[in-house]
Amino acid sequence: MVYGITDSFEEELGERAVAIARTVAQMPDIRNNVGELNGSKIIQPIAERTRLATNVNYIVIIDMNRIRYSHPSESLIGKMFVGGDEFAALAEHEYTSEAQGTLGKAVRAFVPIMDEEGIKQVGVAVVGVLTPTFQAMITQYSNDLLLLLIWGLLLGLIGSFLLANNVKKQTFGLEPYEIARLAEERSAVMQAMDMGIIALDEQGYVTFMNRLAKKYTYQEEETKELHLRDISLKTWEAIVNQLKTSGEQQLINRNAVLFEKIYLLSFYHTHVKGKLVGSFITMVERTEANRFAEELTGVKALVDALRAQNHEYMNKLHSIAGLIQLDRTEEALDLIIDETVDEENVIQFLKEQLSDYSVSGLLLGKRSRARELGITFYIDRNSYLKEILNGFSCGDMVTILGNLLENAFEAFNRDQESKVVECLIQGNADFLYIRVRDEGKGITIDQQEKIFTHGYSTKGKEGRGIGLALVNQIVTAQQGEITVESEVGEGTEITIEVNRGEK
Repeated sequence: MVYGITDSFEEELGERAVAIARTVAQMPDIRNNVGELNGSKIIQPIAERTRLATNVNYIVIIDMNRIRYSHPSESLIGKMFVGGDEFAALAEHEYTSEAQGTLGKAVRAFVPIMDEEGIKQVGVAVVGVLTPTFQAMITQYSNDLLLLLIWGLLLGLIGSFLLANNVKKQTFGLEPYEIARLAEERSAVMQAMDMGIIALDEQGYVTFMNRLAKKYTYQEEETKELHLRDISLKTWEAIVNQLKTSGEQQLINRNAVLFEKIYLLSFYHTHVKGKLVGSFITMVERTEANRFAEELTGVKALVDALRAQNHEYMNKLHSIAGLIQLDRTEEALDLIIDETVDEENVIQFLKEQLSDYSVSGLLLGKRSRARELGITFYIDRNSYLKEILNGFSCGDMVTILGNLLENAFEAFNRDQESKVVECLIQGNADFLYIRVRDEGKGITIDQQEKIFTHGYSTKGKEGRGIGLALVNQIVTAQQGEITVESEVGEGTEITIEVNRGEK
């Protein structure tokens, strides 16, 4: 503001100085005596009166040889004019300039002095007005500046307050560091999820992909302005179009073949304050999803057990059919009776002692599976299951028993002669006790510490190491205990106990 005022002030001073210089240049006494001997005695008084009347800092009259005929300091009269900006004025030019003179920095107006006929130039009238310094301007306008600064500060504070409130509303009252932390947490959660996640804006451009999504879509490198059509096939586009045309907000678990694999795709719209701002896609490899579902629900263990039982019965039926064809009906009848009696005894025992048919079916199937593998499988006669423990489901029971028994069956070497597995189940609404013991090869102390770790398997096969981890998760969630006792070459005994009351 001060610089602006200074520029305007200097321009005004220049115009004022030119007007005074023109007036002085037209005075007959000055015009007739400039350049004359002792002309300063006439010119000096006139110049000084005019200077004082017009309130300028100095009026200097010089002849064509640049000799002064007037000056506020009389000691400088008769001496050479200094400044270096006067030469154009000696050539009949009128102008203003800023220069450092003997009295300081000034705006000076130069006006040629012509003779009476106006033909010949006889001198120059120089009128100077000292310009105020920056500090002087600050001092002069300090009150105005202070008032403006106060008003500016007040308006700035009000504007900052309104702007901050507006930003707070848009960011749900979060501070910048909280927004940054929240963004990092969300990104970490998305990256850790066991499904592919792709976020899209309203135009279909990808704004985020987690590690699994990049793996599934072969987009390992970071690419800017990646559109869905650049990574998808017609299957994706068809599902997206279906989502748009149907008007639905989501499509769940749609089968799609992408890059020669089958995925379960789910699409969801994203809204902010009721406005559609994009969508996101979740991807799950169907084979992996099916495998986890089978492990979690125990269906795989139950189906395997029933398949083994069916296979054994088919073998028995083939034997009976062969004996009948050979007219050895008595032996066929004995075989039928033996099998029937044995199975009826087991079935009757399970029916009386175990209230859950899923557990009974699993144990019957495992008996058949054990016979196929040449394993003697004992179900302890002290077993009972009056009802499923509170908090457990029949699927949990099948998962626990199926995995424990399957691991026991796999604990034997192929050339081992005696293969025995024993199982004891006792439980009611408040108590569950399961013990599975085998006479297999046993496991080392180091292995005992790792067998419940997800992905660890003593068989070293890909896709194993899930069963016991699931068992551990279920039991731990129910605040139960798992005990493992094993000796290498002697066998292993795993005990599970969950107690919420008296046995």
